[in-house]
Amino acid sequence: MPTTDDGRWIEIDGRRWRATDPAVAAPFRSELVHELMRARRAVRAGRTHAEIDAARRAVQRAKVALGERGEPWWEPTEGGRRTRLAATALALAAHRGPDGSICPSDVARAVGGPGWRGSSNRRARCCATSRPTERSRCASAAR
Repeated sequence: MPTTDDGRWIEIDGRRWRATDPAVAAPFRSELVHELMRARRAVRAGRTHAEIDAARRAVQRAKVALGERGEPWWEPTEGGRRTRLAATALALAAHRGPDGSICPSDVARAVGGPGWRGSSNRRARCCATSRPTERSRCASAAR
């Protein structure tokens, strides 16, 4: 898609739309886009006001999680980051369904990109076991 020079906007038919945050890792971007598309289909398929409103809230959460709505991803604030973290957790949980789960580090990686923890050489705690581990050995980091 054609983007502006700074990568913050895409242009479609002369209209400018906020681009997805490029720091969102590909696996999480894919999950969030799938959730966005599911929610958009639910808006179209909704029969009652309650169904349509719930689907629109799901669209909003997915768009905020991707950085396409809410405070601009290139100018993060503490409040905006909290809102985006919450939207990301809810959107990933909805996508993964009742039998799936999310790890807090999934949400942090989705919002904070590859440098979410700081130095990549630092030892981390595995979110599955809470034991010190190398990031490459953590089960959730492999996703």
